[in-house]
Amino acid sequence: MSTVLPWQARAAFARRLSDVYGREVPAYNTLVAVAAEINAELLAQDPKAAERLGSFERVTAERHGAIRIGTATELRQVAQIFAAMGMHPVGFYDLRDATPRPIPVISTAFRPVDDEELARNPFRVFTSLLVVDDRRFFDANLQERLEAFLASRSLFPPELLDLAEKAESAGGFGAAEAERFLDLATAAFELSSEPVDRAWYRRLEAISEVAADIGGVRSTHINHLTPRVLDIDELYRRMQHRGITMIDEIQGPPRWDGPDLLLRQTSFRALAEHRTFRTPDGRVEPGELRIRFGEVEARGIALTETGRDWYDQLVAETDHRLASQQAAGSEARRADVARTVWAERVPRTEAELARHDLAAFTYQVTPNRPRDGHQPPADLAGLLDGGWVTAAPIVYEDFLPRSAAGIFSSNLADRTAQETNGRVTGTARDAAWLATALDRPVLDPTEHYTRQRRRSLQTVADQLGLSAITERPVATPIGEQRP
Repeated sequence: MSTVLPWQARAAFARRLSDVYGREVPAYNTLVAVAAEINAELLAQDPKAAERLGSFERVTAERHGAIRIGTATELRQVAQIFAAMGMHPVGFYDLRDATPRPIPVISTAFRPVDDEELARNPFRVFTSLLVVDDRRFFDANLQERLEAFLASRSLFPPELLDLAEKAESAGGFGAAEAERFLDLATAAFELSSEPVDRAWYRRLEAISEVAADIGGVRSTHINHLTPRVLDIDELYRRMQHRGITMIDEIQGPPRWDGPDLLLRQTSFRALAEHRTFRTPDGRVEPGELRIRFGEVEARGIALTETGRDWYDQLVAETDHRLASQQAAGSEARRADVARTVWAERVPRTEAELARHDLAAFTYQVTPNRPRDGHQPPADLAGLLDGGWVTAAPIVYEDFLPRSAAGIFSSNLADRTAQETNGRVTGTARDAAWLATALDRPVLDPTEHYTRQRRRSLQTVADQLGLSAITERPVATPIGEQRP
């Protein structure tokens, strides 16, 4: 009997979800078509540059989905489903203090982590969990009602969970089991036609539209499904040209003439979707909701721990300059201010980023390395400068909390109702809490990129006969001009 491997199930699941979401949100099909059009054009213009951060096949197939759930039990169940497809929890994101608008959720991303698995299919799902006991959003009475509602529903059939558990243990599926698993898993994330309790939904919506989307319905669904594009600014322009309303700006780092870093995201605005509602007197009436949107992303190079601290300082500097200019009466745009900050302070080449320990790379011995009889230097800068090794950028596979909150905020109608007078504090949640709730380890993204880099350096050291390689980075001070 042939075995369906986790990555094969993952790729098939991503394709099925894409088909489902395209039927539910037709504008998504336009988004995918425009992204593919731009990617093909850039590949034809400069194949080497287009595939610097992943093969064309990978980039074209790449998607990230987003779902929202309400309880720790639902979280463990969805983790089991994704584990059967080789997807593991990576990162902890707390959006409850996010700017410009707090969202009452914590999140993680389920994704493959090994290089080979990512190359085969990098499907990831950003998964948000409602924090029902956070008093900044929900009082005791509403928490009790929410918990009762969530406890009364069942998102995933027992057969699906059983198939997932067996597949994780066995390292794959039989052909028949894989087909059944995919049928059940896809159905679990389709938009339900069950009428929504209008009064209950509106009660939660007054607190947060995201809370209503999680706790106001009896099922979950794909909230967005995101393709990857190589030029997100051009996609933004073409989508508007086609008459599709986009959010006000692209989230994340600015467009500039240096290496792409981290993640840039944007979306078309949430569209009205027809739903049916149940009224207090039992009648079923037609209506609509605007909660799902079409997101697209452009991925760049991952940053080191030093680089992430430095990036946070760049963001803070951008915020400071923007506030100062606006206070002085300027109509400055954030993207323009950020571009200026980056032009002043961000290295313009991958080599500079590597030497200053800002971006994450793996290293390989150069095939035609120097053969003049000299011993290789024992420091990374010397190996790079002497042509002994080459650096390959590590793609940033994860998310930015501020960008995620910005996407959510741009698609929500009203400000989230949150206690802000200082008398109420949030419920404690962190990565350790999440790991306990999942009963699975949660990988720290930055530590993972660091391990990838160090493994590659150890391999280089072994091949060159070095006991170790000293990195000796020269960090870029935030207060000085770029090197």
